[in-house]
Amino acid sequence: MKSDIRIRRATVADKTTLCALGKKTFHETFDPYNTPEDMESYVSVAFTDEQLESELKEKDTVFFLAEDGAIPAGYIKLRKGKKQEALPDEQIELHRIYVDKEYFGQGVGEALFQAGLEYAKQADCKVIWLGVWEENERAIAFYRKKGFEKFSSHVFLLGTDPQTDWLMKKYI
Repeated sequence: MKSDIRIRRATVADKTTLCALGKKTFHETFDPYNTPEDMESYVSVAFTDEQLESELKEKDTVFFLAEDGAIPAGYIKLRKGKKQEALPDEQIELHRIYVDKEYFGQGVGEALFQAGLEYAKQADCKVIWLGVWEENERAIAFYRKKGFEKFSSHVFLLGTDPQTDWLMKKYI
């Protein structure tokens, strides 16, 4: 990992940073595959200061932020509130992990993942799970490399476009 990158737990004071980073990384990742209307429909709700503040205040949700000095490089969001019946009760969802494209290949995603995994272990979770778009080959390869395996799927509605997400799990 680039030596200047620092990982820290995000606070409500980071809501605007996370909002901007969330919008940027979501667009970088998914713009080529979706209509502008569907993208805007999702982003305009998921990445507002109000939404991020609400999520940062949730007791079962945690964000870690990767920074290169004062520049945000990526983030991970984990939450314990949403459960998958097929998994043990002691579970946590890796809800989002995104890295700014400028930091691809520099170990930022790995460092964020390790911070999330350590948090999950400290929270006595037995399994970490996630949903990933079935066409996001880069992300699927990353998760497989980390030991995740597909256990189900569900539909994620991006705007008006129903998309299939793989549900993947990793016992910890």
